[in-house]
Amino acid sequence: MSMNLPTPKSLLALMGLGQKGSSLPALDENNRLCRQLDQTRPLEDYVYTVLDTELTGLSARKEEIVSIGAVRVRGLAIVPGESFSVLVRPSIPLPKTSTLIHRITPEAIAKAPPLVEVLPGLIEFCKGTLIVGHHVGLDMSFLNRACKKNHGRPLANPCLDTMRMAMLWREKRTPSHYEQYNLSISYVLTDLAREFELPRFTAHDALGDALQTAYLFIYLAKKIAGNRPLTLRELFRAGQSWRWYM
Repeated sequence: MSMNLPTPKSLLALMGLGQKGSSLPALDENNRLCRQLDQTRPLEDYVYTVLDTELTGLSARKEEIVSIGAVRVRGLAIVPGESFSVLVRPSIPLPKTSTLIHRITPEAIAKAPPLVEVLPGLIEFCKGTLIVGHHVGLDMSFLNRACKKNHGRPLANPCLDTMRMAMLWREKRTPSHYEQYNLSISYVLTDLAREFELPRFTAHDALGDALQTAYLFIYLAKKIAGNRPLTLRELFRAGQSWRWYM
């Protein structure tokens, strides 16, 4: 009598250890699209979601999101009318110090939806796109913590950091060791917008900062590429040689 033994994958599934999908179909679809992303195409071929979050504080372990803003970039141009902007009601009290920064008051978010209700719409807006942000790791640490907590999986979207891109562009222009220790250099979003003479938007407003970051991203992507097509893989590889970290 023959007996069909379970394969390693099915055995893991029986033990409850196999890889499972999330509890949100849009998140699974997003992650599938991102895993299939071809990194050999020029930067202008991709669709980007440029986002920013306003927070109760900087600790991703105990602080929370109070506002999210995002805009669409396609063909290295901002797409008018394609944006995402929402206030979020945190589960913790809103510190006065954070209100002083982003000007969002407890009254303004009293009737706002909690993040768990906001996530599906944001994930749908980001579906299959590259995510861009200024110091994007901070935004993604908050968003991915929420995605894992509420839906069992983080976002798989590849991310581009305009702060790192600004470092790369400065290094490309002035590759001197002195510049690494020049304390007058700033990578603050508003300072970079001023330095590169970009349109200015309201600082510490999620949608305003997302727009500011989008203009900065388009500017830097074109400058770094120069007069030739630059692929996403080439940009990622260039980023591996960045010498400055903040």
